[in-house]
Amino acid sequence: MTEALQLIIGLGLLNVWLLRSRSPTSYRGRDSQNLKQEFSAYGLPTFVFYVVGTLKIGSAAALIAGFWIPELVLPAASVIAVLMVGALALHIKVRDALMKSVPAILMLAMSLSLTLLNVN
Repeated sequence: MTEALQLIIGLGLLNVWLLRSRSPTSYRGRDSQNLKQEFSAYGLPTFVFYVVGTLKIGSAAALIAGFWIPELVLPAASVIAVLMVGALALHIKVRDALMKSVPAILMLAMSLSLTLLNVN
């Protein structure tokens, strides 16, 4: 179960941040066409885009590396859970439709599950 969550979360985040960051999706906040615009739509400065991106890509890589180094899974899943709470708060702040929050809700649920499964 934990391995499946690690893979889904890790590959999902890498897909969004490395492959689809410049692509429009129906889940982007407000009417943003890419990730950078989405952060701007939330009223965040550009450096936050880079900090969050680094944390998400690093955490995704740590989850995948967690297959060989299990000690990485708990901190990585915890970081992702905190970031997803922030993402949900920002969707609420700009009054996005609930559908735009679905990916963040699912990532939060999966990362919290992974966190709880890895607490000793």
